[in-house]
Amino acid sequence: MKFFRLVWGNLWRKPLRTTLTGLSVFVAFLLFGLLCVIRQSLTAGISMAGADRLVTRQKVSIIQMLPVSYGDRIAQIPGVAAVVHQSWFGGIYKDPKNFFPSMPVQPEKYLEMYPEFVLPEAQRKAWIADRRGAIVGRSLAERFGWKIGDTVPLMSPIWRRADGSGAWEFHVDGIYSGAKKSTDTSQFFFHYKYYDEGRSFAKGMVGWYTVRVKDPAKADEVAKTIDAEFANSPYETKTEPEGAFAQAFAQQVGNIGAIMMSIQAAVFLTILFVAANTVAQAVRERTEEIGVLKALGFSNRMVFGLVLAESLLLAAVAGLAGLGLIWLITLGGSPSPAFLPVFYFPIPDFMVGVFLVALLGVFAAALPAWQAMRMGVAEALRRAT
Repeated sequence: MKFFRLVWGNLWRKPLRTTLTGLSVFVAFLLFGLLCVIRQSLTAGISMAGADRLVTRQKVSIIQMLPVSYGDRIAQIPGVAAVVHQSWFGGIYKDPKNFFPSMPVQPEKYLEMYPEFVLPEAQRKAWIADRRGAIVGRSLAERFGWKIGDTVPLMSPIWRRADGSGAWEFHVDGIYSGAKKSTDTSQFFFHYKYYDEGRSFAKGMVGWYTVRVKDPAKADEVAKTIDAEFANSPYETKTEPEGAFAQAFAQQVGNIGAIMMSIQAAVFLTILFVAANTVAQAVRERTEEIGVLKALGFSNRMVFGLVLAESLLLAAVAGLAGLGLIWLITLGGSPSPAFLPVFYFPIPDFMVGVFLVALLGVFAAALPAWQAMRMGVAEALRRAT
């Protein structure tokens, strides 16, 4: 700490250069944090997938449906603890831009299958008893200002009612919260029976089944047994871990992980070169001073440390400011709940960002600091002249 003023003073010998380099590092880590938040939102379903849950869907395509009768047959398969079905409704509220995940389910079984959806007992009972009832996630309710007791009309681009109308009305019986930050609270769930009786086609069909196995270690064996049960039938199945199913949904817009990593790597390398050039130029400009410091008794290691500290200080101030700003932004909630239902900066990603800040500081200064350390007093003074 006794050399802090010296290091800080050296940084600001060229205020414009230091400011521009610092802004580059700041923006780089701001972008890093934003990409981490977006990736977490788009892949939240993968991280929340249960190790003991499988998903059984139509073998040909995820958009093809399965008979509702398959549920009882799956429940009889050895190793299956519970089974519940879901279907994609695609609800729209008033305007096409107000689109959100909405699904008809079996209320009681569904809540037992997904304990991460936290619903007060009174609201749970009200939903189960109300044929036209629905529960909504807290972020979705806040988005539209819904409260318990409201009647919500939805339109579906897929499912029209048997009477020819496209309007479906639901009573908001409950507002669920997430057991964890990564729980998606932007969804809308309602009774399958109300939906099946009211729709104009595909009655008695469902989208997919979620299956809980008794022993996660035997999940693969149970999955094969389920698919064998329906082999060579008109509706063959494909059973896979819930995480793989969620990932297939996420990858409909591309390989999110690979895209994010490519952008982050490109940004990091670019800023590394910018910072390294800044530090190298600063060392070259102070060649005479380095020679004087060594003449005064500063060791090679101390000179190396001073140059390294200068780079680390610049990276730390700018980089941590970028990460910190993203952290503060996420505390206010999602600016676009429809696109980013889960919106927070994961602590592991934040720690990776801190590590990258340190890595940037070290690598940017490594070569200039080594050159300064190896430089002799006479050589430094001669170069200065």
